[in-house]
Amino acid sequence: MKPITSEEQFQTLITQDQEVLIKFFADWCPDCTRMNMFIGEIMESYSSYEWYEINKDEFPEIAEKYQVMGIPSILIFKNGEKLGHLHSANAKTPDQVTEFLQEKLG
Repeated sequence: MKPITSEEQFQTLITQDQEVLIKFFADWCPDCTRMNMFIGEIMESYSSYEWYEINKDEFPEIAEKYQVMGIPSILIFKNGEKLGHLHSANAKTPDQVTEFLQEKLG
C-alpha cells in the first residue's frame, strides 16, 4: 500500500478516472494493526486497483470532509466522487472487507 503524503497527492489520486482505494488509519489504532495482518491477501485479489493509505491524524481535515469517523476505513474514489465507504465497525475481518469490495467493485 502506497502512502499518501500530501493533500495535493490525495486530490490528484481521487480525481482519476479509475477506482482508487484508500485506507484511513492511525499509528495508535489496534484495529488498523489487525487489518494489516490480512489486507495483503485481499490486495492481491484486487491488484488491478491502486491501493493507498493515509494517516487520519496527519490529515484530519480530509478525514472530516469524507466523514471518516472511525478507523480503519476503506474508501473508494473515482473522478473525485466517493463510491464506497467501509466503516471501521464493518472492517474487522477479511470477509467483511472482501464483501464490501465485491459489492462495490465486482
